[in-house]
Amino acid sequence: MARTPRILIVGAGIGGLTAALALMRRGIAVAVYEQASELAEVGAGLQISANGSRVLFELGLAEAVGAAAWMPHGKEIRLWNTGQRWELFDLGTISVERYGFPYLMIHRADLHAILLAAVRRHDPEAVHLGARAVGLIPRRDGVALCFENGARAEGDAVIGADGVHSQIRQALFGPDRPRFTGIVAWRGLLPADQVPEGLRRPFGANWVGPGGHVVHYFLRRGEIFNFVGVVERDDWCVESWSARGTWQECAADLRGWHEDIQRVIRRLERPYKWALLSREPLERWSVGRVTLLGDACHPMLPFLAQGANMAIEDGLILARCIARYGADMVEALAHYEAARRERTSRAVRGSAENAGRFHNSRLANAREAEAYIAAEWHPEKVKERYDWLFAYDATSADITGKAGDRGAPLPGMVRIGGSSND
Repeated sequence: MARTPRILIVGAGIGGLTAALALMRRGIAVAVYEQASELAEVGAGLQISANGSRVLFELGLAEAVGAAAWMPHGKEIRLWNTGQRWELFDLGTISVERYGFPYLMIHRADLHAILLAAVRRHDPEAVHLGARAVGLIPRRDGVALCFENGARAEGDAVIGADGVHSQIRQALFGPDRPRFTGIVAWRGLLPADQVPEGLRRPFGANWVGPGGHVVHYFLRRGEIFNFVGVVERDDWCVESWSARGTWQECAADLRGWHEDIQRVIRRLERPYKWALLSREPLERWSVGRVTLLGDACHPMLPFLAQGANMAIEDGLILARCIARYGADMVEALAHYEAARRERTSRAVRGSAENAGRFHNSRLANAREAEAYIAAEWHPEKVKERYDWLFAYDATSADITGKAGDRGAPLPGMVRIGGSSND
């Protein structure tokens, strides 16, 4: 490249910071703009499978992530009312043996803090808070990002990493049309010493039942317990991670489930609930020198534990494409999109398919449930569902294939959060 490009990233979440760090490590200038006035990551646990931990380790974060995470011995399926268990493959040892990297459970805020610190080590001034983007203006050799306070930033490309409700996506492609799935999720945390004795096992667990499922595992080296309960109901449509619920409502939604689950619910520090909405994968992510990353372009239901992993992979592939093709930024973004679209779309579809698997009506009867689980979680079926995910290597995945349609450039001033004007 004749000169080093400058990349503007909108959104300082997991995906945006991963992209920033990957770009910086390749000597590429980055500025990250976050509309929040302070970085207080909401959320709870993340599952980082080998495809994600491979990227984090490649970015020099192995020690920091390892110190903050919890590594399970394995995963198990449990029956909703009896607690009967079926062990899956051992994630701890076998993940490293089979895929080369560990399967980790980590608090979202911990991973966010690790990424933020790494970005700031490269450039203490890289992350700009209280910066709400309101417009995009094409330039002859770049793009300008306009902010609510009247300021502007000039760069060679803009990356929309602004999450599931992405304003960049809506500015480029219009409002999305999410569909309520009829499923509501509960989440909460519990100190490890408050966990019922029957759940103090070094395993991540997925309880399955008719019309719902429960996932739990430990975080922060085993110091806290992460709980997620998912139920089918059609009277709550708010897609928010910060909506408070009540212990009574959560317990009622999981009435009839094993007493250990009920004990956890009664002891949660505070329960939150959110409606699960599904979206079809986008056919295009980019317009000229502007593209999308993570949940902004491929939001998925949380039933494959791959949302964060896909954003982490996006960040590294984006950086590799810009490093290789950045002399022609539109081509670089086209290669990035081409390298990621099929894989992320498959993850979106796989996540949606798991809802039916976890909530099947055959799980109501213990005898029928045993045969159903033995078939659905047979080792070969598990391998088929997950090997393609875990074995993926974003550090060496092909980015040289056909880049596809470069598309039209930005038509003129594009308002973010409003309409477009020529």
